[in-house]
Amino acid sequence: MTTRVLFVCMGNICRSPTAHGVMQHKVNERGLNDQIEIDSAGTHAYHIGEPSDPRSRSKASSAGIDMEYIRARKISIHDHDEFDYILAMDEDNLELINYYAPEGGRAWVGLFLEFANRIGKMEERIVPDPYYGGDAGFERVFKLVDKGCDALIDHILDSR
Repeated sequence: MTTRVLFVCMGNICRSPTAHGVMQHKVNERGLNDQIEIDSAGTHAYHIGEPSDPRSRSKASSAGIDMEYIRARKISIHDHDEFDYILAMDEDNLELINYYAPEGGRAWVGLFLEFANRIGKMEERIVPDPYYGGDAGFERVFKLVDKGCDALIDHILDSR
């Protein structure tokens, strides 16, 4: 059984592709490729087809994580039936996802860091927009995403 995860931020060029790349890397390392599939999207159509922000790619690359294959896309109403988890980076994105969600979609929709909070791995509820924090903001996002992905993988495996 494959679990499908969709990470969502506003433009799909910094937070959600970072989560996408980190999660894919962790799934690959743990040999879970046949069990967990990952994608990312944005709630806005600002950057469709573009690669993620160079600072996100650089931070990931310095940790041995490839994000060059990730291209921005906008979340679709169909994603609610194609994914098991749709995970927003912050409350604004969560609100937009829920506003456009179809009735009866199968995906669990919530905040990405919810799983890390449940098991006490972190206190943060959201992954902040790194553009307000410069290079340090991108570093902070990477660290939050890294911890969040570990907790999410543990949750997925434990819920089987």
